[in-house]
Amino acid sequence: MALGLGKPFLAVNHLEAHALSAGLTDGLPFPYLLLLVSGGHTQLLIVKDVGSYDRLGTTLDDALGEAFDKAAKLLGLGYPGGPEVEAHAARGRPTIKLPRPMLGRPEPHFSFAGLKTALRHEALARAPLSEAAVADLCASFQDAVAEVVSDRTAKAMDIYLARLGSDAQRALVVAGGVAANQRLKAALEDTARARGFRVVVPPPQLCTDNAAMIAWAGAERLARGLVDDMAAPARARWPLDPEAPPALGAGVKA
Repeated sequence: MALGLGKPFLAVNHLEAHALSAGLTDGLPFPYLLLLVSGGHTQLLIVKDVGSYDRLGTTLDDALGEAFDKAAKLLGLGYPGGPEVEAHAARGRPTIKLPRPMLGRPEPHFSFAGLKTALRHEALARAPLSEAAVADLCASFQDAVAEVVSDRTAKAMDIYLARLGSDAQRALVVAGGVAANQRLKAALEDTARARGFRVVVPPPQLCTDNAAMIAWAGAERLARGLVDDMAAPARARWPLDPEAPPALGAGVKA
């Protein structure tokens, strides 16, 4: 299409589109801290400008959205798992003891595989599961997630402020499908408030993958002359941070 119409061709990394979406929805200037939480990715990044990102932390195993999906499946709930777990958690009590992986670690990475395994053990111990038990398991799982993600984000905030100094805008952008979880959002707002940050969350329809964010990222790149040629490949894995080690799950979809 670009060749036939004589138009510029731009290759857009869909993670960059998530990273830049706050500029479309809130007019947020650079720099800011980004928490990207989706079915395939859980990352903390400094967004310095279009095409300029420093990744501070990532998941060492499951992405958060994937963990919600697996939690829902083992509890006999539907897909996608995030909304299912959240709906049942609203009717439950977070009284079941579950681990908080990576809590207090100096580097802001995530790990959810152990939490998912612990949930399975607790579910098996209560089988056959009543509706009340499912609700309590969901509430306990969601509380553990909220505490872990808030702790990891707080550590990233400290690193962000230390690196950028007086240039640091105290803004946390939360993007990706899991950003719609209200328990997580409330926990992040408490963490941000304690450090003088404001939280920016695009509306739910612009948190999941969508055409508007791709178009916005393309417009931002075009405005800076970041045009690609026709040889640009489709990439199944495309890290935002070029220095990010691939062993830490840096893969992204083109």
